Amino acid sequence: MTKVIAITGKGGTGKTAVAALLIRYLSKNDNFLLAVDADADTNLPETLGCEAVKTIGDAKEALQEEITKPKPDHPDMNKESILQSKIYEIIEEMSGYDLLVMGRPEGAGCYCYVNNLLRGIMDKLVVNYDVVVIDTEAGLEHFSRKIIRNVDNLIVVTDASRRGFRTAERIHELVDELESNISNIHVIANKVTDANRDKIEKLAGDLKLDLIGMVPLDPKVEELDIGGIPLSELPEDSAAVIEIEKIAKKLGF
Repeated sequence: MTKVIAITGKGGTGKTAVAALLIRYLSKNDNFLLAVDADADTNLPETLGCEAVKTIGDAKEALQEEITKPKPDHPDMNKESILQSKIYEIIEEMSGYDLLVMGRPEGAGCYCYVNNLLRGIMDKLVVNYDVVVIDTEAGLEHFSRKIIRNVDNLIVVTDASRRGFRTAERIHELVDELESNISNIHVIANKVTDANRDKIEKLAGDLKLDLIGMVPLDPKVEELDIGGIPLSELPEDSAAVIEIEKIAKKLGF
């Protein structure tokens, strides 16, 4: 049974770093893993050390062009098979996991038909893996469109600010409103210090949020980020690496 983990949160909280560290841990533990970058900013590949990638957005645009061709030059074809083959072509095989990048949002015109095809293809693709980790945009657009339909654990990454926790609370409310197939919602506090640890625990308690872990502010993470070095290069004794391992074990890995 495939386990799907989706990671979201307010911009600037470090959700992509958390996603990358979780992927790092899971890829070393005999999991057949798929990492999905569903953020239009496409930061996950660089954080993982993969520079040049093709995206599902590219594949969708190519198919959209085929769909809109005049009928005389556009014989009947199995469009789902074409899109599926294009998606399998753009999956990057990394060390210990596969990487799939969603890419930019749709351009002009209606992509409803292509998105419907994509839902079915993603359903088929996801079940080939033990674990799928999705780095999503802030908010729940991908879930409202139901391109990713079933999520076992939605993780909202926040910082120590009340605004960050309010964002987590709103996402929790949106999940209920959308009636999404999300089994569990957790919060990870990132960039935690001794000075704000108690405040974070109190905020989470006041808002009745499931605080599953607190990732310490780790100078080594900042050093790699500034240098454009992937987080896979972090040493095993990194405070962030150690906390992510604890969180993964709480999630059942």
